[in-house]
Amino acid sequence: MQNNLLRRQVSPGENVDVEPPVVGDGNIEIQEGKTRSTTVIVGLVVLVSIATAASYFTLLRPTAKLVAAPLLPTVMVGTPVSRKINEWDNYIGRFEASRSVEVRPRVTGQIKSVNFVDGAVVGQGQLLFTLDDRPFTAALAEAEASLTSARSDLALAKIDMERTSRLVGNGSVPESEADRLRARVQAAEAAVAGGKARVRMRALELDFTNVRAPIAGRVSSRRVDEGNLVAAGEGVSGSLLTTIQAFNPIYISFDASESSFLKTRRGLNGQGSTKVEVRLQDETGYRWQGQLDFTDNALNPRAGTIRMRATVPNPDLFLTPGMFGNLRLSSGGQATALLVPDAAVQTDQARKILLVVDSDSKVVAKPVQIGPVIDGLRIIRSGIESDDRVIISGMQMAVPGTKVQAVPGHIAPIVVPEQPLATPIGGEATFVR
Repeated sequence: MQNNLLRRQVSPGENVDVEPPVVGDGNIEIQEGKTRSTTVIVGLVVLVSIATAASYFTLLRPTAKLVAAPLLPTVMVGTPVSRKINEWDNYIGRFEASRSVEVRPRVTGQIKSVNFVDGAVVGQGQLLFTLDDRPFTAALAEAEASLTSARSDLALAKIDMERTSRLVGNGSVPESEADRLRARVQAAEAAVAGGKARVRMRALELDFTNVRAPIAGRVSSRRVDEGNLVAAGEGVSGSLLTTIQAFNPIYISFDASESSFLKTRRGLNGQGSTKVEVRLQDETGYRWQGQLDFTDNALNPRAGTIRMRATVPNPDLFLTPGMFGNLRLSSGGQATALLVPDAAVQTDQARKILLVVDSDSKVVAKPVQIGPVIDGLRIIRSGIESDDRVIISGMQMAVPGTKVQAVPGHIAPIVVPEQPLATPIGGEATFVR
């Protein structure tokens, strides 16, 4: 009876008051039932623990993949290019004629003919204008007649002098008469010399009726036409017929600041001239070559500039006085410089920097001093070495102080094809009929 009561006590889900166990066979049975129940409970706990651990590691495995170390950013690096360069200073200048002449008549007269085409190229000594020469021909004839009369007087004076000289020796004629005749001969000789001079002058005036080009060059338009009366004179008092300008070679003048002037003077290094290259406003390249041949003897104290001039060959007379030209003046001679892509240069407030990858694959920002751009490459005056690995691509992913994966690249000039001449937008077009 007690054993049954105890067994019901250990049955699950029942709360039955039982009596305390007693020593005997019934107690041994009760202990065996409790041991089996405990074993079952422990097994369930172990199974639950194993399942919980498995679920934990299952959930933990994807989390471990998410927090893994990210890949390093990839950048392209290259070493600076070392090249010999010419350094230039840029200016804006105006072309001027190497020689210019205002053609004015040297005698007063009427224009008989115009012997050139407006704007033509003329040679030295070419006939431009012809004046009416009839008054000058008559004046020359008159001078020649006066010379003939003077020569006749001289001949008569010499004959009288010879006769008187023989009579003076006999004492028939006083010495004073001989002196008078000698003075007459000298006066006749002077009259002949004056007559010759007047003949030469009248011959020159006759020749001046043919107005010729004093220099070779391009002639301007005529200022007077046939039939007009022109006056001789010096300077503006004489009538202006036309002008001639010589522009082969042609000059280009410009003003340089004091600092540029000093840089140019120091860069000459004893050389006699400095190279100049010129580009016109509708050109993309510097196709005109010249030499600096003149520097003024003083600076303008008001502007702080000095006038300089270069000579440019112009065999086809394409360059015209008055045109503007963009010129560059060789100031530093040849030098070896380091160059990097212009896009690799970064701006950090007021300074320029380059991002460089060091031996530990870390990004380092180096301040640099930059120069002009040549074919897409920026001159670096100071701040880097020739063996530095400069980041040339992927700069947006490179942060100073962080590590990156460097991929070797190549730095080379960007050859830009020559662009066609710029065409003005203005103008008008029509269809061909």
